[in-house]
This record gives sequence, structure tokens and C-alpha cells, in this order.
Amino acid sequence: MIYISSFRLSGEKVKNPNIYPYNVFADKEWDPFVFGRITVLCGNNASGKSTLLNIIGNVLSLYGTEDVAVWGSRGYFTEFCSQCGYSLGEEEDGRPIKKIPLHSRYIKSEDVLYEIKKIQKAAILEEDYVYEHVRRGMKKEEALAQQKKESPNFLEIQRFAQEKYSNGETSLQLFDDWIEPNALYLMDEPEVSLSPQNQIALAEKLNDMSRFLNCQFIIATHSPFMLGTLDARIYDIDSRYAEVKKWNELDHVRFMYDFFQKHRDEF
Repeated sequence: MIYISSFRLSGEKVKNPNIYPYNVFADKEWDPFVFGRITVLCGNNASGKSTLLNIIGNVLSLYGTEDVAVWGSRGYFTEFCSQCGYSLGEEEDGRPIKKIPLHSRYIKSEDVLYEIKKIQKAAILEEDYVYEHVRRGMKKEEALAQQKKESPNFLEIQRFAQEKYSNGETSLQLFDDWIEPNALYLMDEPEVSLSPQNQIALAEKLNDMSRFLNCQFIIATHSPFMLGTLDARIYDIDSRYAEVKKWNELDHVRFMYDFFQKHRDEF
């Protein structure tokens, strides 16, 4: 399903070259982005991919977008967003989509790490509860039974507690919990904390969700494992014109390829 088919950034200019977010795209000559079921915005650090996602999220009023500080007395970020434009997609039967699904959202890498920290903290507190009661003479089984009565989500916390040192497994579980059918999702570097194997597993999961659950994804990443697995349209936003490229044509992927070629004898 294509919920948003294209997006055009503001072409307005401001006198001060340091005004955010105008300064991020000052040297770019980008045509409107055209989105497929999965679209990837690929670029190096400070290329503007996170800013671009946040702008799209703000224009579409998606849950999870970030507030941006006002510069002086003017809200330049809000002004910039108001100057952007977009077009919605079509239903499977060709009827135009009238609005973005309400449960669509913007998922940032910080969101995932924040949730992991909350889960870990809760798990540690649960362990401390049991430890303290055992130290005072209560049997462990009795302490667990009492804690279960006091905390309705005890079993859920314990399930995560078993994985509290595996951020990758917890991240995959969070994506399962957050992503629902029939919605648009913006994702900023979802591979953070994931091993290469789990990055590929996530990419395969997103392929299936776009194909079978009518989800649309716009993803910012520079993971070669994600790029090489996703069935995606890839924009190289390091380039002045945001060219569409194959994953193996991207400079940083070639850099990694050359690195392993240089060390191939060590394998």
C-alpha cells in the first residue's frame, strides 16, 4: 500500500545561512521524493536524513515526531514544514487515499534505546524486590508469588528480564509490538543495537510487512545489511540531486567492500 506517494521540500531561502532546517538543504537540488512500499534515505552522518524524516513526520502530523526549538521569535522549523508539499497514494483498487492512517508513526533509534532502558530498569527493580525479601528470610518462591500478586505485569517484565542483556532481541520485540497493519512508518536507523544477522532479520520482516500487511516504510539507514536485503527504492542523499541508486553503488557500501577486499587474505 502506498499512503504517501511523493514529498517536496521547501524551496524557500533565508538570509541567515545558519537557520535550521534551511541550512541542512541549502546546497541540495532535490526533486520531489517519490515513495514506494519501502523507500530508503541513505546518507552519511550529518547528511540530513534524520531531519528529512522529522520534517515529513511533522508535515503529516505523525506520532513520534520531535519538537524543534524556536530560533529567536520565529519558528523557522514550522515555517519550513508549512512550505513543503506532498501527495497521497491510492488504495489497492485505485481509489485515492484521503488521509494517513491514524496509527502511523515515526520510530527513532532513540525511542528503541529508551524503551530498552525502561525494560532493563524494571527488570532490575523486580530482581531487587525478590533479593530483599529473600534476604529477610522469605523463600524465593514465596517472594515471586507475592510480587506476582502486587504487579499485574510481573510475568511480562520477567520475560524481558531474561533478555535484558540482549538489546537486539528486545529491539525486534519492540518493532513487533509497535508496527501494526495498514499504516505508514518512518524509521530512523532501526538497525541500532542489532547484530548483522538481526539487521537482515528485521529487513526481511519489513519486506513481509509491506507485502502482506499493507504497511509502507520510509527508512533512514546506512546499514549495508539492511540496504542489501530490503526490497526498496534507495535515495542517495549524500548526492546533490538525491539520486536513486542500487545499494551496491552507494559510496559507503563500496567503502566497506574495499575494506574487506583489502583484508581478504585474513579470511
